[in-house]
Amino acid sequence: MRFLPCGDQGLLVEVATLDEALGLYRSLERRPPRGVTDLVPAARTVLLRLAPGTDLSAVERAVRGADMSARQDGPGPLVRVPVRYDGEDLPEVAELTGLPAREVVRLHTGCEWTVAFGGFAPGFAYLTGGPPELRVPRRAESRTRVPAGAVGLAGEFSGVYPRSSPGGWQVIGRTDLAVWREDRDPPALLRPGARVRFEEVGRS
Repeated sequence: MRFLPCGDQGLLVEVATLDEALGLYRSLERRPPRGVTDLVPAARTVLLRLAPGTDLSAVERAVRGADMSARQDGPGPLVRVPVRYDGEDLPEVAELTGLPAREVVRLHTGCEWTVAFGGFAPGFAYLTGGPPELRVPRRAESRTRVPAGAVGLAGEFSGVYPRSSPGGWQVIGRTDLAVWREDRDPPALLRPGARVRFEEVGRS
């Protein structure tokens, strides 16, 4: 575990694995140390936002004593995401995995994913829990524009692009479901802890 100050009101805690980061986040969320006003989990870190004048040494002691194996309190809400599996990287994903494209689709839709954390862009959720057969690297070259609704894979994660943006994930499909809307409260549809089922619509 490593502690890195972030300005005068933040403390970044680095851990070894995604599971440790999520466990630490859940533990601190249930019992936040005095002075911690917000928590932001990521793949290997948890960012603590601090009130002015917070005792950093006391926060560090509390974090070191936290349970990094803490689990979520019950299942999160289920979000069903309809996907047309016609993504331009689907053939490459099939080649990388050694699987037929239809098997890639079957595996992607055949399990329940979980939102681990958000990042990259407002509304972008990093989904975990997929089969290891679908772990593929990012594209060698990022695209300058990935359309909103693109469904992709990268490493152990799957995700849905909330808006048009540059991106390097392997795009295997697209959805019309708006995962980010500023006129919705909260704007992000896919929030940490939510369960996600991808459902094929039409045929690629």
